[in-house]
Amino acid sequence: MSAPGAVVAAPEGLHDREFGPANAGKVGMWIYLVTDAMTFGGLLIAYASLRRMGNWPDPAEELGITISSVATFILICSSVSMVMAIRGAEMANRKALLGWLGATIAGGVIFLGIQYYEYNHLVHHGLGFTTMEHGNNLFGSTFYAITGFHGLHVLSGVIYLTVIWIKSLNGRYDGDASHVEIVGLFWHFVDLIWILVFTFIYLL
Repeated sequence: MSAPGAVVAAPEGLHDREFGPANAGKVGMWIYLVTDAMTFGGLLIAYASLRRMGNWPDPAEELGITISSVATFILICSSVSMVMAIRGAEMANRKALLGWLGATIAGGVIFLGIQYYEYNHLVHHGLGFTTMEHGNNLFGSTFYAITGFHGLHVLSGVIYLTVIWIKSLNGRYDGDASHVEIVGLFWHFVDLIWILVFTFIYLL
């Protein structure tokens, strides 16, 4: 029992037997991801509603499924490297942390490069944001809005990961994996959303 007038320190984080510790940073990231998921959900619902309109093109014919599949595979691999980076941080292995973080960053950069190439190719073949040579112009609008919004998330993730990499290089996270886990949550979310976007827009 605390003495009268004693100041009781607030706990640094919550702890659950099933899910482990959850500090303020993790809780904040989860709240952000839930709201962000709602935004993507709204965009995908709008896309599904609009494609019921007439003259909607076949995505398999208009988009580069092969190169997008490669980009998807690279992004999935970057999730694996992110897991290994977190493991390196937990084991206080700075070399492993830096190496796997670097691999994750490279995966994100390659994905963005492929997306730029795809956009450039599609524009030259008549698929603009508001124009389309054969089909409903809304296809281009929704395609670029959804994939571009996701691309901004990948870019943000790459910048976020780079900041963590630089701080890791200076020994900031030796034995402390909490910040690496938080950026890992964001990166896994970005990868998961892309799988949904790829399925809805490229495959269905």
